Amino acid sequence: MFSCSTAESSAVTSVPKNQVVLAQVSDYLNGLKTITAKFMQVGADGSVRTGQAIVQRPGKMRFQYDKPDPELLVAGFGLLVYHDPQLRQTTNIPLGSTPLGILLQKHIDLSGPVTVTKISEPPGEVQVTLVRTRKAQQGHITLVFSTEPLELRQWRVTDAQGQLTQVSLYDLHAVKPFPDKDFEYIQGINSN
Repeated sequence: MFSCSTAESSAVTSVPKNQVVLAQVSDYLNGLKTITAKFMQVGADGSVRTGQAIVQRPGKMRFQYDKPDPELLVAGFGLLVYHDPQLRQTTNIPLGSTPLGILLQKHIDLSGPVTVTKISEPPGEVQVTLVRTRKAQQGHITLVFSTEPLELRQWRVTDAQGQLTQVSLYDLHAVKPFPDKDFEYIQGINSN
């Protein structure tokens, strides 16, 4: 199912354009291996936090929050782990049960197990909203790309409870892969 927010003269002409956009997005994402970036995260409660991110496809991500926030978010080996030392809580969620897991898949196919629910093209951007086809109740992710060149700039995750978290990326750099240990959470070692 596709919808497009730009004015089109007819639905028939928008389908081929959507297919071209989706092919470009798919090629970009599948070519994305390891990047580092600065990030700004806006939580469902309006809180704003910053830090350093590593996204290493497939299946790995690390968000190290800037001080004074001691939290750590790590994805690797099939798990998404969030550690909050102030609350003394560590939460483990299977990566495959989160909308963010779509971005970290080995091969991103924008059909079949993933359904595109919306495509928008505001000036200078492409926004693609995705859900897991058989697990739409888990939430959705909207990937926001700059154009010219096409580059991932933001994602907005709405979880199963309807809570929205927005992450904007800045100062992106392609880098060599990081060691596996950077994507593991080990109590005491990764804590601040």
